[in-house]
Amino acid sequence: MNFDFSDELKQLRDEARRFLRERCPAATPRRILEGDEAYDRALWREISGMGWTGAAIPEAYGGAGLGHLAVCVLAEEIGYAIAPIPFASSVYLASEAILRFGSEAQRKAWLPKLASGEVIGCLACVEGPGIVDARRFNATVADGKLTGSKVPVMDGDIADLAIVAVRGGGLYLVDLSSAGVTREAVATIDPSRSHARISFAGAAAERLAHADGDGLRTLLDRAAIMMAFEQVGGAQAALDMARDYALQRYAFGRPIGSFQAIKHKLADVYVAVELARSNAYYGAWALSKDAAELPVAASLARVAATEAGWQAAKENIQTHGGMGFTWAFDCHLHYRRAKLLGLALGSGREWKHRLISELRTRNMPAAA
Repeated sequence: MNFDFSDELKQLRDEARRFLRERCPAATPRRILEGDEAYDRALWREISGMGWTGAAIPEAYGGAGLGHLAVCVLAEEIGYAIAPIPFASSVYLASEAILRFGSEAQRKAWLPKLASGEVIGCLACVEGPGIVDARRFNATVADGKLTGSKVPVMDGDIADLAIVAVRGGGLYLVDLSSAGVTREAVATIDPSRSHARISFAGAAAERLAHADGDGLRTLLDRAAIMMAFEQVGGAQAALDMARDYALQRYAFGRPIGSFQAIKHKLADVYVAVELARSNAYYGAWALSKDAAELPVAASLARVAATEAGWQAAKENIQTHGGMGFTWAFDCHLHYRRAKLLGLALGSGREWKHRLISELRTRNMPAAA
């Protein structure tokens, strides 16, 4: 079985990499981090104009029709560049939810706007610390009116549309400009990806037509695979940064990369990144084929990518020594993003439990 990308997708990856290296150097996320902007609007307009935001959306709904593998390719490059844009919220989550669970009318109403970047979407799911469990949600809908509060919501302060998960697992469309919606920005470890508290007081909500009780879980599985590629890209960037510094920084007349304490540590990071990439490729296959293995593949991809991102970002700081902890160096940009993405869809521990549960369920018939 060949898990590699096609030549067309490799070309897309190369073009995306060249564009982001020119348009999104480290100074770009740092500018958003230190300034008042919530995201890079100009960069968002440019990638939307190139069709990235509609990569997985069929042409019939205004998208590029390239499929989910194209999103995975683009996500890895966006992760490498730690781009300060709401790509994950709008593409992996909001667009995916409507594409997967929306009615024909809902798709026609919203997907063209999401594909063009005219509308930014987000997923309003969690309600504070704890596991993502629809049975514990307080948000409810009665007679088409939504009541409750969601925090933190990634890109919730800049989004135009929210997919809101309510008690029992239902998913609802909410126009965030409508009456009964209030938003408040909240602080996180990575201000280059803004978050908000969104409160709903009888806000108009439209149920996604085909989202049953397992809809949220299915959406998170699918989004986890795409986000795993973004995490792998970020981990690779942190590893490359550490490697380059280890080759340039001299101590005792030798590059520090020649010392076992450095090179063995970076070798461990390399193994972690390659393992995460392998699991992400497996997940991409399951996603593109809508395979029965998708829940397991998603959990594997998510766990491996989260651990690789954290390990690479942490060891990048350690490799830079005392200077790695300073504001002037860019190590903290990778650390912030790795920690943020590692919690965005639920913690690594939560996904490990998910993986164990899926494997146990699948092995029970064989054991019987």
